[in-house]
Amino acid sequence: MEDQNLEAVMGLIMYGGNAKSDAMEAIAAAKKGDFEEAEKKFEDANDSLGKAHNAQTEMLTKEAQGEHAQVTLLTVHSQDHLMTAIAFTDLAKEIVDLYRRLDEK
Repeated sequence: MEDQNLEAVMGLIMYGGNAKSDAMEAIAAAKKGDFEEAEKKFEDANDSLGKAHNAQTEMLTKEAQGEHAQVTLLTVHSQDHLMTAIAFTDLAKEIVDLYRRLDEK
């Protein structure tokens, strides 16, 4: 695997993991009633997802330009990690919203 491709793949794993952790921390904050902290954690998660998206776009752009990358288990894992982080963050937003509604009652 080329160094540039490895860097992008590791970026997907790292930033995806950071986003998922931040989303989990947002749920924990909301559970305590700290919705301001929950929103901050979602901002952090969105920042990480944006960085992961940029790494993914770089890989896709090279592929579209004819620079075919070897697909390895690590590459597949990185894509899976990112998709899981996106789905988890979306679900975490719904959970925080439920905590917010419970707090209002």
